[in-house]
Amino acid sequence: MQLIRLQYPFQKTDYPAQVLAIGDFDGVHLGHRKVIGQAVNTAREAGVASAIMTFDPHPREVLGQQKYECLLTPFPHKLQLLAGLDVDYLYVVSFDETFAAISPEQFINEILYSMNLHTVVIGFDFTFGHRGKGNAELLRNAKSLSFSVQVVEPHLFATEKVSSTRIRQLLAEGDVASIPALLGRHYDLIGVVRHGDGRGRKIGFPTANLELDGSYIFPKLGVYAVYASVNGSRYPAVVNIGVRPTFLVEPVVANVEVHLLDFDGDLYNDTMSIELVQFLRTEQKFNGVDQLIAQIHRDIEQTRQIFSVES
Repeated sequence: MQLIRLQYPFQKTDYPAQVLAIGDFDGVHLGHRKVIGQAVNTAREAGVASAIMTFDPHPREVLGQQKYECLLTPFPHKLQLLAGLDVDYLYVVSFDETFAAISPEQFINEILYSMNLHTVVIGFDFTFGHRGKGNAELLRNAKSLSFSVQVVEPHLFATEKVSSTRIRQLLAEGDVASIPALLGRHYDLIGVVRHGDGRGRKIGFPTANLELDGSYIFPKLGVYAVYASVNGSRYPAVVNIGVRPTFLVEPVVANVEVHLLDFDGDLYNDTMSIELVQFLRTEQKFNGVDQLIAQIHRDIEQTRQIFSVES
């Protein structure tokens, strides 16, 4: 996949004939993959290139919607996922105030018409142009349209529409076990292992302190059974996402501490991803270290049972 960054107004260039899927694609969930997959299949049938257009930063972040300051997939993670979808070109449009102000007609006439498009593929709820006034109907009815338009209907799980909003809700509830049916994978966080205060090792449960690679949406604070992948290996693990109330008096920013089962080694400065498999319990304050140690033993035993069943 070739990555091409664009900024409005676009510079003139010779684009290949192509089928273009457009969207922000935060999460790259099954609904997004349906749109992109249709673009890839249409391109193959037509004998032209396949392409994705997405935006950085997230449009809603630029437009002041605070809940989108944290994402299901911060941009580097999203690029990694999109790169695995067998697409020829990825266009990343810089979403700034100038681009946000263009009209739907400008988006069509100045951008889409310039890109040598065979077909545009969009989701049923895709909007474009200033204040999102452009939609699928407007695009289909554009005068002298030189390319085809395909609108992909929502991807359903049972009777539920797959959406980034629904995945966010499940994370807030701690219901990570339900997410793979919508996302197509476990929800994962990626970061670099940094030095902590060493307290976990002192009580017999060394943890990897994860500095996240971007502003991820945190799930409900608590303890989870996870898979941890690092240096090409994947381990069952227990993660605490929270503020460690047993040791800290004042609330602080939540951190991510991962205890890998049956692992002994130095992971400092290594990149690690964790896949959230199942919520175990809320974070709680214990009356002393002995109670905490006993609970950690129970968390580990429950995690072993979960992965024994899963395998």
